[in-house]
Amino acid sequence: MKQSLVLLGSTGSIGVQTLDVVRENPDRFEVRALTAHRNWELLAAQAREFDADAAVIADKSLYPRLRDALADTDVKVYAGEEAVAQVAAAGDTQVAVNALVGYAGLAPTVAALSAGKKLALANKESLVVGGEYVMRLAAEKRAPILPIDSEHSAIFQCLVGERSPVRRLIVTCSGGALRDLDREQLAHVSVEQALRHPQWAMGAKITIDSSTLVNKGFEVIEAHWLFGVPAERIAVILHPQSIVHSMVEFEDGAIKAQLGTPDMRMPISYALFFPERAHRPGERFDFTAHPTLSFAEVDREKYPALDIAYDCLRRGGTAACTMNGANEVAVAAFLAGRCAWLDIVRTIAHALGHASFTAAPTLADYAAANDEARRLAAEFLNL
Repeated sequence: MKQSLVLLGSTGSIGVQTLDVVRENPDRFEVRALTAHRNWELLAAQAREFDADAAVIADKSLYPRLRDALADTDVKVYAGEEAVAQVAAAGDTQVAVNALVGYAGLAPTVAALSAGKKLALANKESLVVGGEYVMRLAAEKRAPILPIDSEHSAIFQCLVGERSPVRRLIVTCSGGALRDLDREQLAHVSVEQALRHPQWAMGAKITIDSSTLVNKGFEVIEAHWLFGVPAERIAVILHPQSIVHSMVEFEDGAIKAQLGTPDMRMPISYALFFPERAHRPGERFDFTAHPTLSFAEVDREKYPALDIAYDCLRRGGTAACTMNGANEVAVAAFLAGRCAWLDIVRTIAHALGHASFTAAPTLADYAAANDEARRLAAEFLNL
């Protein structure tokens, strides 16, 4: 029997690769609904190819173009962020794949879990911003969350079948596009440099987050909520080859690792097929082509965002929400050429130093913290 999917963020990197997995397995999955932020042309093409029931464009100004592009089909067309959340909860799909970027992914995550759907989660901000709320809701609704991030998929795979306590989670880190630069060179980083990731082909936002290690800090927070492991037992280690996607150390000293080429289709397919594994065509990993795997400590002075994220995790409440909101504004400003690369983390620190804090937030509190963080970031950057 086919699994019916709603794919949130179908035109982004993860969304496009999710559709690759669906193409490889037409007998296992059917796409019922697709959403995108602004790329209406690709969204329309995807809706046609997969004979979707619905297509949603988050930017309402683009609704007429999407509607007209699909006028000769039976695809229902909607617009707005509210519609994205509504389609995530719609009762005619079993699985929601959340491949949205940023805070915008939280409401659809909540909607999908509230409807009791299986959630294949690539939107790490859902857990960074509202991890306590999201995990509590998933438990109440008995709705499984399966991680798509390569690091969390690796940890999940290492934990399957294990009953013994975990001593440590070891999250690997490529170091991003700037790993070979000295600290003194970071003041002059260009957008093109920061977007030139040596291993992964990702969207612009996550590639910049990888260069600052904000992304890795967020992954530590996400790992805490997904696996229930406290901050002091989650380690980050630099692994430039991106072959070991993450590891789990157990109380007897044994360490399990998941290895593979840097290809997001593997963790996507694992989330969709679980508890089975997909039969995936294509190249197999060649150990002889990778004779050396190296590991090193992360330079915490070069990458202060990592310790900021650990601090937000320990503080709890709205701290990580504030960090995320400020980061989103600063990354957008950097990509637009309106601030320096070093200003990204400076903006985060400023927002955290001036924002209000709520220890036991509601969804409304998260929204308020996000708005405040964005305002503080914009003021700091004179936007």
